[in-house]
Amino acid sequence: MSEYNFECVRVAVSDHIAEVTMRATGKAPRMGPSFWNEFSQVFRAIDADESVRVVLLRGEGQHFSTGLDLVAMGAEVAPLVGQPSFVTERTKLIELIERMQGAINAVAQCKKPVIAAIHGHCLGGGVDLATACDVRLCSDDAIFSVREVRLAMVADVGTLARLPSIVGQGIAREWSLTGDDIDAARAKSAGFVNDRFATADELFDKARAMAARIAKNPPLTVQGVKQVLNDRSEREARESLRYVALYNAAFLPSEDLREALASFIEKRPAKFEGR
Repeated sequence: MSEYNFECVRVAVSDHIAEVTMRATGKAPRMGPSFWNEFSQVFRAIDADESVRVVLLRGEGQHFSTGLDLVAMGAEVAPLVGQPSFVTERTKLIELIERMQGAINAVAQCKKPVIAAIHGHCLGGGVDLATACDVRLCSDDAIFSVREVRLAMVADVGTLARLPSIVGQGIAREWSLTGDDIDAARAKSAGFVNDRFATADELFDKARAMAARIAKNPPLTVQGVKQVLNDRSEREARESLRYVALYNAAFLPSEDLREALASFIEKRPAKFEGR
């Protein structure tokens, strides 16, 4: 077994399987500065590792990922949304969005197939990340939410680009417009996850078994299957991601967004005015 470590994840490679574990901050992995700065490097390293044929992605602690770490990212994000009329801030904002998109895109663009083993919460950016994986499995305690709409944000790093091709337009629109919590049973019936299991331990065992079955197949053929399947879906995703980056650079800075961030910090219900 070989290992390599980053601040945001640890990676263990054994029997042609790279098990990527997102490090927890407290009870759950959160997507803070180290995630957005390192995650594409992680998958570039996996792509370059000839011993790896398949990837298993999971979270440390009680959850898969609770998404964007608003507190940790505050210093970088706040100046870019606080002066919505300044061209300089809008330019920096689109650069930030595209860098964050790149971290998620690295999973979809990885030559090796990626299995997401999802337990506990998979919220906001966690759903973005899950949609970039080839296969999604979950435990019965999994909860999914396209949480951005509840924070006055248009999800901009992968969900809106990839979720409709996974579950269909109707369900994708429902989940993205409501921000509802979706349990494991609903996620399975919608086709978002391929299968669900009673416990996290069973989930990880079954995910490793699937990874092992894939790893036994001819690696170049497996990579070819992913490349062909990605051809149309990722071309469409790239167009969607570019559009939403431009949209959010123009419209993300708003009074509603500032209210959402303030209410989150103050732990109170938000009151949105549509401004």
